[in-house]
Amino acid sequence: MPEVRLARPDGFDALPALEQAADEIFVTVGISAVFDPATPAVYAAALAVLVVGDPPFGRARIEEVDGAAHLEQLAVHPAQGRHGVGRALVEAACQWAIEHGYRAMTLVTYRYIAWNGPFYASAGFSAVSELSPGLAEVWREDTEDRPARYGSRVVMRRALAP
Repeated sequence: MPEVRLARPDGFDALPALEQAADEIFVTVGISAVFDPATPAVYAAALAVLVVGDPPFGRARIEEVDGAAHLEQLAVHPAQGRHGVGRALVEAACQWAIEHGYRAMTLVTYRYIAWNGPFYASAGFSAVSELSPGLAEVWREDTEDRPARYGSRVVMRRALAP
């Protein structure tokens, strides 16, 4: 299992390039870049940023939405894909959330793309039909930024036990 750690603030500058490289995999399913990568300032303001590697080749950004930890984005460099990095980051993000008193982890993702909805379902997440006010806002912003031609989006949640 890859070693996951908290990102160091002096490493935030490298994360936008990692995010951009990770997004290239979407081209294989007909999705071109529809938004810019997060800036170092966004990473600095996040609830937590977890990384794998030094320099990082995988990362998870965690925010808080309506009292739940929210996996804002997971990114793994394509050269490191299919080696358990994404799964290690998801599990570490959930563990981080548990250790910080959160009872759930939420996220928004593509419903049918294999390394999105089905991947998160295999990690214990399930689709959410009723959205809290904060998740409704995240959903609105998310779906405005990603045209429907790129596929169905879904809000997912995983209950976390201490």
